[in-house]
Amino acid sequence: MRIAIIALGSRGDVQPYIALGLGLKKTGHTVRLVTQEDYEALVVSHNLDFWCMRGNVQEALESREMRELLEKGNFLAIMKLMAEKTRRASVQWAEDGLIACQGMDLLITSMGSIFIGAAFAEKLNIPLLQTYLAPFTPTKAFPSVLLPQFPLNLGGAFNLISHKVTRLLAWWGFEPAYNLARQRVLGLPPTSFSRPFHSDHSKGLPTLYGFSPSVIPAPADWGDDIHVTGYWFLDPPDDWTPPPALLDFLQAGSPPVYIGFGSMSSRKPRVTTDLVIKALKKTNQRALLFSGWSGLHKEVLPASVLMIDSTPHAWLFPRVAAVIHHGGAGTTAAGLRAGVPSIVIPFFGDQPFWGQRVGDLGVGPSPIPRQKLTVDLLAQAIQEAVTNTNMRQRAAKLGLKIQAEDGIANAVDIIRRIEESIS
Repeated sequence: MRIAIIALGSRGDVQPYIALGLGLKKTGHTVRLVTQEDYEALVVSHNLDFWCMRGNVQEALESREMRELLEKGNFLAIMKLMAEKTRRASVQWAEDGLIACQGMDLLITSMGSIFIGAAFAEKLNIPLLQTYLAPFTPTKAFPSVLLPQFPLNLGGAFNLISHKVTRLLAWWGFEPAYNLARQRVLGLPPTSFSRPFHSDHSKGLPTLYGFSPSVIPAPADWGDDIHVTGYWFLDPPDDWTPPPALLDFLQAGSPPVYIGFGSMSSRKPRVTTDLVIKALKKTNQRALLFSGWSGLHKEVLPASVLMIDSTPHAWLFPRVAAVIHHGGAGTTAAGLRAGVPSIVIPFFGDQPFWGQRVGDLGVGPSPIPRQKLTVDLLAQAIQEAVTNTNMRQRAAKLGLKIQAEDGIANAVDIIRRIEESIS
């Protein structure tokens, strides 16, 4: 089949789809990765066909307004700003994506591309496979991953309603942008909020979830057409080698902790760095500090801390004592697979959900919301993660389970069956 994968968002939103694309390509499919310009080098480095959707994610996340909202963790305000930015970009996305999807036999969408992907499927009359990296199908088992995580179980009815409310809020925020693109570029009439989730072009097709059933088992009220395949990991190329300075640091002492907040920008990176350094000093821990988009930096670091550039998590995380991160789905998955405890400092979106899941599984301390982070709280979490024997054993055991799974193979097999059904 000729397959277009439309993946929009941060690197953690896109990277698993590169892995899925590689799995599909290895089994003979022609795969086109349709994503933003930030990821061209990454996609091309894995020999996949890259098609650009104009727009730079890093620039959007590093704007002053977005940095302020991320630090406050105001989900509704963040969604409002993202909706405004999407409105400005929607026409360009529609123009770029329409060209990229022509001649395809199947469209695969992510959470960030479901609305525009459903419009392409309608315009071009192409089957649409919905896939997600976090639970999005309504269920009574747990509340929406995009709402604040409550310490008490409020019951199945509340949980079910929370999912439907989240979907409605997402559509209300982005409806002006996507209906503008539908009308101006695609020549389609406006659509209702439920239409993208129940597209005629998705009927008869399953929904795939790229996370581990060992982390989130499929709820009992999900149908047989919903599959939790396992994670879609993108491992480093066989010829990848770590920088000598990193190897020297790892060999010079006990395993360090890793600290990085991925694509989450910070208004005051030096203040955040100082907080982290003080917490490390209190716990007498060595550390690897990843600057990333958060801009963590300090002109003179202590000898016990090494600043690193982007390094494959699959190689690095098994070599550290604990992983301190923002709770993005991809970083959470990599930390769990490595079998070491995670300390989650969530900013917004689904990050609090993943942080709570880490805590509930007993493979990391309770999450610390970014706006509540202090030296003492971080130091306490680090101390617990590196000294709690039971927690470390649980993390190692879960890591082995995830390592035994093959989410990409499972997803590819399901897509093979889709090919048989539509051919």
